[in-house]
Amino acid sequence: MSFEALLNWSREQLPELIDQPYQWLSVSGDASFRVYYRLSYASGSYIAVSAPPEKEKNHEFVAIAQGLVEAGVKAPAIIAADFEQGFLLQQDFGDQLLLPLLSAESADHWYTASMDLMWSLSRSHIDNLPLYSDALLAQEFQLFADWFVDAQLGYRLAGDEQAMLDRLERKLNDSALSQPQVVVHRDFHARNIMAIDGELAVIDFQDAVIGPVTYDLVSLLKDCYIRWPRAQVITWVEQYRLQYQQQTGQTFDTGVWLKWFDLMGMQRHIKVLGIFCRLNIRDNKQAYLADLPRVIEYVQEVSGLYDELAEFSGWFERTMVPLIVAQGWGDAA
Repeated sequence: MSFEALLNWSREQLPELIDQPYQWLSVSGDASFRVYYRLSYASGSYIAVSAPPEKEKNHEFVAIAQGLVEAGVKAPAIIAADFEQGFLLQQDFGDQLLLPLLSAESADHWYTASMDLMWSLSRSHIDNLPLYSDALLAQEFQLFADWFVDAQLGYRLAGDEQAMLDRLERKLNDSALSQPQVVVHRDFHARNIMAIDGELAVIDFQDAVIGPVTYDLVSLLKDCYIRWPRAQVITWVEQYRLQYQQQTGQTFDTGVWLKWFDLMGMQRHIKVLGIFCRLNIRDNKQAYLADLPRVIEYVQEVSGLYDELAEFSGWFERTMVPLIVAQGWGDAA
């Protein structure tokens, strides 16, 4: 893709501005294959996206964006789409991500607002969303062995180790599938939430599914890019349990809800270990390795809390941690 082709296509979608002076600037990208540009006029600006159709879920992104906007969730309006070329033109939400706004003083305010946004998203009516099925969960879990253990750490699993991981996967999947199933963004964290004049908006939602109620809560409160004390996290988890109960009329035991949250976090963070290493090895995006120690700490924290995770916890500490430290990720791992 040449940026000239995207620029020319984008300008053609705005015929009323075709003769107006404009600016065309690159915008920082994300972990995907999408490339972003800002097309600015005196009257306003737009985001132009090149999203290779063979690699990106462009049809899903557009359909979900429309569904979210119709449901009153603040998401970027899609102005035009060329699915054959993989070109999108969408509303510009600016550059203010939630992540840099978070501090010990501001976090409670922003997370309360984020949970309100998450609640609205979870109740959206979007047609044809796939299920966060056992097969999809299994596919995600395999990323850990393929990319973190094997490709990054250079360790080959023995048969009994693979059997242990299979048992862990079954426990985590059973917990996930036993929860209420709602619309799940699947990457609802502070780099995918934007602040616009004090209001929060969501981006990067093309992987949305119908899945476990605690999944987005984990993405938000156990963010791979910022970490909070567990006591504070538990307070927020309980806050959302009460909010969910009040809105739905359903009742959930505090301990059950927290365990759902923790085991969902294990599933997500084990997957993310594989994803970050895949980004490093396959896609040459080494910056994600800087966040691996935080994700490793999440895995260690939860695996040490529950008896049914003790087998994995012991193996991880004995076998993985020395290899992790050898990678130069620090003694904290």
